[in-house]
Amino acid sequence: MKRIIINADDFGYSRAVNYGIIDAHTKGLLTSTTLMTNMPAAEHAFRLGHEHKSLGIGVHLTLTCGRPLLDTHHTLVDANGDFKSNSNYRGKFHIDPDELYAEWKAQIEKFLDSGLVPTHLDSHHHVNNLAPVLPVFKRLADEYGLPVRNNFEAAAREFTTTDFFQYEPDILLADTEKILGTFGEAGTVEIMCHPAYIDKALLAGSTYVMPRLEELDALTDARIIRKIAEDSRFQLITYGDLSKGV
Repeated sequence: MKRIIINADDFGYSRAVNYGIIDAHTKGLLTSTTLMTNMPAAEHAFRLGHEHKSLGIGVHLTLTCGRPLLDTHHTLVDANGDFKSNSNYRGKFHIDPDELYAEWKAQIEKFLDSGLVPTHLDSHHHVNNLAPVLPVFKRLADEYGLPVRNNFEAAAREFTTTDFFQYEPDILLADTEKILGTFGEAGTVEIMCHPAYIDKALLAGSTYVMPRLEELDALTDARIIRKIAEDSRFQLITYGDLSKGV
């Protein structure tokens, strides 16, 4: 049996993103999401999280979108006080690890202050993979005792995580045998996705917009739901189930 977590990144990005994620869960296959606690729609996401207890919610640690929660940074922000863009981290760069630790800890603590219990940690744009960033990410995952996304070397040896990480949700469109073949011997799998409706905030702030509608459509398609949810070879779970060994 393949135990599958279908996780939506970017909860809290905007109200339209939030509503898309909730519909993908209540009307479709989505089991999990990760929340950007620094973004304008984070409070809206917290409220929705309390209303939908069956949705697993983790923390989407953010370094490349919006503004930081703390205003004491120098190496993490641009001249306007916003996080630097993702392109800043494609070449040589400098980050003060103490600044990053303080900011990401503040993001986790804001999540905890909402009254929600985080199921796991991952990061926006996979920045946790960056060499100067990964030690901070691992330190916080260990400190809070949280599972992590399996997107860096040694993740499975050091933390609770899935056996396999699928970057693109298009695999759900494939026939069952291809899905099983793609996952191979893995018993647990995370499929990452970005379902959303579209609003001005998303259009203005993201370069990944229209595909989110397609992902939402696929996750709520009755044929795909039957293929995954009604096949005894698949079991839909959350990171909370994974950490409990369910």
